[in-house]
Amino acid sequence: MNILLVEDDPAIAAGLIYAFEREGYAVTHCGSVAAANAAGDDFALAVIDLGLPDGSGFDVAKPLTCPFLFLTAVDDEANTVHGFDLGADDYVTKPFRLRELLARVKSALRRNSGAGDTLTLSDVSIDLKASKVLRNGSEVDLTALEYKLLLTFALHKGQTLTRVQLLDALWDNAGNFVEDNTLTVYVKRLREKLGEDIIETVRGLGYRCS
Repeated sequence: MNILLVEDDPAIAAGLIYAFEREGYAVTHCGSVAAANAAGDDFALAVIDLGLPDGSGFDVAKPLTCPFLFLTAVDDEANTVHGFDLGADDYVTKPFRLRELLARVKSALRRNSGAGDTLTLSDVSIDLKASKVLRNGSEVDLTALEYKLLLTFALHKGQTLTRVQLLDALWDNAGNFVEDNTLTVYVKRLREKLGEDIIETVRGLGYRCS
């Protein structure tokens, strides 16, 4: 999935590009309205700063047909309302917490993925509303972390995810670190519950589900 990042602050842009690429996304970065408009809208999502050197992020969003969210230091009510009136999926103010932003990006991508309320991997389906996992129509009991890991694979279907990316995804809201050995255990448990071929090991790189 390709994300359009429109941000004129080099330090913020570099950090976000690094974070997005670690999550498995491709990133097209633009630092101005003109550059963003020239990039088109063949993207899964656009993340747009409001304050740009040649205009407003609103000018970037207006012609877009892809989903978008605003990332800005401008947090007054009028701009927030205008952003949502333009069709924004979200409006995130600076300073922001990176993990929260990544969660909001994933949520926006999921809402606009066309998958509706269900994601599928082989003979496994994930009911997003009920947080239930079914294999061949029968419910499979997963722990919270097992479910979170499976959902991460489903949202990046067909992509190879490194162990670092997966460990980041499993880091819980309380900041409790998930160890590398723990990841191996959870992959093993998912294979036991959902079938050995549900998760493919890509040697030297990580894991992939398709």
